[in-house]
Formats: sequence, structure tokens, C-alpha cells
Amino acid sequence: MKKTFDLYEHLAQYYETDQMGIIHHSNYIRWFEEARTNLLDQMGFGYDQMEKLGIIVPVLEIACLYKSMVHYNDRVYIIPKIEAFNGIRLTISYQILDKTNGELRTTGESKHCFLDKKNRPVSLKKKHPELFDLFDGYLGVDLSK
Repeated sequence: MKKTFDLYEHLAQYYETDQMGIIHHSNYIRWFEEARTNLLDQMGFGYDQMEKLGIIVPVLEIACLYKSMVHYNDRVYIIPKIEAFNGIRLTISYQILDKTNGELRTTGESKHCFLDKKNRPVSLKKKHPELFDLFDGYLGVDLSK
């Protein structure tokens, strides 16, 4: 099982800025989603594959703590990490780092659950043990190295 990943890099776009020339706060949540999607794809089981199995993964909660500003044309790395997983719920943390100097720009966390198409909770351990093992294998692993 691959335990390192290509870092997810984002180039801050002009349309993401506010009137002060900094990235508008709402975009960081989108960046978390981009990095999470990239993480799942690199793990080998993206959202598209889960949906083919009838699994959806909604966001239950999201938090974001802004440390320093990102400006137009800055390049940042967005690093997700699986912090908690029990087969029904999933928590992912995020760090946004300046690509040039490594400065921590933002931290965050998203919480999710696994549901079937009828919006009922799904236990991956019972219904999809291969997926349970995949997620469990990445629990707490620092994927930035």
C-alpha cells in the first residue's frame, strides 16, 4: 500500500480574491474538497468508484482556521490527513502551506459519514471490508512525506 502521495498544489486564481486582493475565505473550503478528492484518487478509490458501489460521503461538519493570508498567484500545498475513521465516520484534517517558504497559511478539518443511496449509514467494515482496510491503513499516516 502506497503511504506517500504527490502533494496537492493549488495556484491561487484572481477570481478567488476579494476586494482586498486576498483569497476570499470561502475558497479554502473548496480547496479542502479538492485535496480530499485528490487524496481518495491517489488512495485508489475515489468518489466516482464509491458512488458506483452506492456509497455517498456527505460532509457533516467543517472547520477552518486562517493563520495568514494567501494572495493572488501564490502557490500553496494542501495536505490532507485521515485523523479518525471507524468504518462509518471519517475525519480529515488539512494544512495549507505556502509552497515557497513553507509558512502555514490555514488549518482545517472536515467530518464525513458513509451512506447508501437511501441516506442510511453504511458500515464499511461489514459491507465493504476492502474499503474499510484501505481507509484504516491510512489512519494517522502523514501523507506529506
